[in-house]
Amino acid sequence: MDEKKTKNVNDELDDSKYSMSTHLIYGKNVSNKWDYSHHVTAPISSSTTFRLDSVERGAAGFMQFAQTEKHGKDSPIFIYDRLGEPNKDMLEENLAHIEKGEMAVSFASGMGAISAVLGILTKTGDEIITHTTLYGCTISLFNNWYPNYGIGVKPIDLRNLQTLLNTITSNTKVIYFETPANPNLDIIDIPALSELIRDVNQERDAEHQIRIVVDNTFATPFCQRPLELGADFVVHSLTKGIGGFGADMGGVAIGRNEFRDMLLLYRKDFGAVLNTKSAWAILTYGLPSLHLRQKQQITSAKRIAEYLENHPKIDFVNYPGLESFKGHDLAKKQMIDFDGNFAPGSMIYFVLKGETPQQSKVNGGKFMDYVADHAYTMTLAVSLGHTRTLIEHPASMTHSVVPPEELEERGLNAGGVRLAIGLEKVEDLLMDLDDCLKAI
Repeated sequence: MDEKKTKNVNDELDDSKYSMSTHLIYGKNVSNKWDYSHHVTAPISSSTTFRLDSVERGAAGFMQFAQTEKHGKDSPIFIYDRLGEPNKDMLEENLAHIEKGEMAVSFASGMGAISAVLGILTKTGDEIITHTTLYGCTISLFNNWYPNYGIGVKPIDLRNLQTLLNTITSNTKVIYFETPANPNLDIIDIPALSELIRDVNQERDAEHQIRIVVDNTFATPFCQRPLELGADFVVHSLTKGIGGFGADMGGVAIGRNEFRDMLLLYRKDFGAVLNTKSAWAILTYGLPSLHLRQKQQITSAKRIAEYLENHPKIDFVNYPGLESFKGHDLAKKQMIDFDGNFAPGSMIYFVLKGETPQQSKVNGGKFMDYVADHAYTMTLAVSLGHTRTLIEHPASMTHSVVPPEELEERGLNAGGVRLAIGLEKVEDLLMDLDDCLKAI
């Protein structure tokens, strides 16, 4: 047989010269996870269990699992979906690549990824320092479960690095935060915080190093890459901007190779495994369209934020792209897209005016109820990064775990509205917003 006809033409292709936007579509042209070079679209794996040619091969597969240092470059021996399978492995390869990490491990949800990273980094007696404003389910994880494990959690304002330095103790093992934060869009200075922690770690041995974990779900890798800015781990809810269509749930943790085996073992033993078909869909539809979706959503978000900021019924608007936003200058430094442009994201947080805080909350509720009944281009629903624009009331929905009397200290306004911009024509969104605000 003619050797030229069987050789993979991509084996010697240097893909480093191509843009990240193109990489989102093509991924790695050759993968040891699965030879799919003759497929235009990666094939979907539909089996939870893989046939083994011999007992020896089965034994080799189990010996290979969670042995990155010895077998990291070997073609994997697939045994059972919970240990690994082609679609998840290919998705993980590509996610690590766009976040500039050495490895990625996927999970059934974003909370699965968060739980896994913190699970391998902490033990009884350790402490986690977090930003005051966090996703409601992350707060629930810390409040409902970590006391049972004897792991302390200290929420502080991480925008103040002196406060962070004063809060660190010998038991501190993790600094955990979101930037932009959910839902008020607080911006944390990742490079400055990382430099502070590097200085602290110089006085610590290997066992007591502090790790920085950043939830990058709001920004997506298109807008921000925390590992390049000094973080140790980045986590995502793949359900949101990366998945992009609101049809598949997933999560991922990305970092250095030294942590891969522990994350794989955690996933195997706790069982938060991303299902194969969701992995395939995110690999096939979500990642390739990420840059196009984000560009459109950011363009619309800028116009909508400017409209809201100038509306007489709006008290204030938080959006990193507004010059009036407290974290605007910092966001311009670290929220940068693949081409070096400022990418302030697609999330907006705003509050309607009211004579009292309670009246502001009432007005916000009326506005969202009116949207639910009358707006064509906005949907009252949680989540974000969707093709549709989604609107919700954090204080009573995604952050309902926070008691009313603690909202302010958590950086939340009782009447705050979270708006996740979709792919609709921006003029249609502005028309609906204008009509709904007139009705309040």
